[in-house]
Amino acid sequence: MGKHYRETLEELQIELTRLQRELRGTGKRLLVIFEGRDAAGKGGVIKAISEKLDTRGCRIVALPKPSDAEATQWYFQRYVAHLPNAGELVLFDRSWYNRAVVEPAMGFCSQAQYEAFLQAVPAFEKLLVDDGIILLKYWLTVDQAEQEQRFAERAADPLKRWKLSPVDLHARRKYAEMGRLRNAMIERTHSDRTPWFVVDFNDQKRGRINLIRHLLQQVPVHDETIPRIKLPKLKGKPGKEHVTKKACRVPDT
Repeated sequence: MGKHYRETLEELQIELTRLQRELRGTGKRLLVIFEGRDAAGKGGVIKAISEKLDTRGCRIVALPKPSDAEATQWYFQRYVAHLPNAGELVLFDRSWYNRAVVEPAMGFCSQAQYEAFLQAVPAFEKLLVDDGIILLKYWLTVDQAEQEQRFAERAADPLKRWKLSPVDLHARRKYAEMGRLRNAMIERTHSDRTPWFVVDFNDQKRGRINLIRHLLQQVPVHDETIPRIKLPKLKGKPGKEHVTKKACRVPDT
């Protein structure tokens, strides 16, 4: 799937640039939530979506655990600050749904807090959609055997070890419980206006293609090609870079 994957991804990334132009031209706001088990592939698909887009109109939000002050706030408060502005695409690498799966599985919230969240989140998301935000929610699925293989690869690769947090390692023993919590979350927070979309990510490349293609289908784009740009001719010979010697030079190796 190597060459075919790259060619297909490039075609979809071109369509994503058209989507970004559409958002800017219309002022629409698009919020995409990526949830799933550890090592499911959230970071990879977010990178595939964002890497060719103008960063001035696309933001990735991956919040750390709440600070002491944030822990005293209304639960949704710190997420509200990162909602998209007019013409923006915002990608949430995990979201307020931490309280529906990760936090109860790991004992980071009480049963009362968990229940209060599940009761509040449909109303909260209705407010977002009623205000005009386009909200897409994806859950990336991965079987435990595949997840364990990815954990092993990360543990062996010094460039990927940062992806394995103590919480990730502890969560390995919670596979069944987290599956039960995920199903309860979807049952109670899926609706016609804010549906959950489940994507098979046992094959990450296939999962990325399927997810991006689906995402593009959710936001209609006017059928127009990206206009070509004709560069004007330079006058005279191309200039050379002559920087003042005041600055320090990095050695050329």
